[in-house]
Amino acid sequence: MKGSKNYYPLNDWIICILASNFLPEPHMTFSPLTLLGSLLLLASIGMSIAAPIAQDPLYHDYGDQRTILGIPYFWNVMSNLPMFFIGLYGLREATRRFQERPAGVARLIPIVLSGGIFITCFGSAYYHWMPSNDTLLWDRLPMTFMFMSLFSLLVYDYLGARAGAISFWVSIPAGLASVLYWHFTEAAGQGDLRPYAMVQFFPMIAAPVLMLSFKGKVPYVRYMVYILAWYLVAKLCEHFDKPIYEALGFWSGHTLKHLIGAIGLVYAMKVVDGWNPEERV
Repeated sequence: MKGSKNYYPLNDWIICILASNFLPEPHMTFSPLTLLGSLLLLASIGMSIAAPIAQDPLYHDYGDQRTILGIPYFWNVMSNLPMFFIGLYGLREATRRFQERPAGVARLIPIVLSGGIFITCFGSAYYHWMPSNDTLLWDRLPMTFMFMSLFSLLVYDYLGARAGAISFWVSIPAGLASVLYWHFTEAAGQGDLRPYAMVQFFPMIAAPVLMLSFKGKVPYVRYMVYILAWYLVAKLCEHFDKPIYEALGFWSGHTLKHLIGAIGLVYAMKVVDGWNPEERV
């Protein structure tokens, strides 16, 4: 109050200046682009600080190494078969609905996603037939098409067609480059998985952040949650490969990883099937 001896008009003036210039407004929000850019910057800083990550040789030492019908690592090889049918279905639907979607990457994203799933079936089967760093290259290369095309679909819907196109044409080559970078550094005796890890896990972090921050923006949130959940379960099965095989006796954690991952890919197809983007500036 003005009548109080402790009243200092200068203090109120300073507080007003600080509040008006530096404190956020009660309803101030961040754009998806700002949020995504901040996440990418933090991830890049974290990757640069972390030490290079070489491929663990024990990665190829699977719990289930049985040869059945002349096929080594039989179940690890055959459990890739669902991707053949999922990818084939996706390619059929993507080509059938090609003209229904806006011209540009909106037509390419479903094809690249489905094609990545289809090719990964063969690349992964080849690797698991003869597990080594050399064959692992052909497992990881097509997977980048899956990760980056699905991520570009999200960018397209949250940030618009232009941003989606930029993401598509930048992230897919970046994904391929991350695998090739790992392969050549590994061959040189200084393997570095950091870029590939970022390509694989950054979309998995960015997706829930976008969906939670901007609720109601897209109609397929439920399917994306299923994809992320099944992906997490698949990675846990991969981590506990041998203990799961010892417990079950017929399938290993790695085999279950493939089968459970395929469930997530079914929901990815559901996302694409219902995807009817409109051209946005």
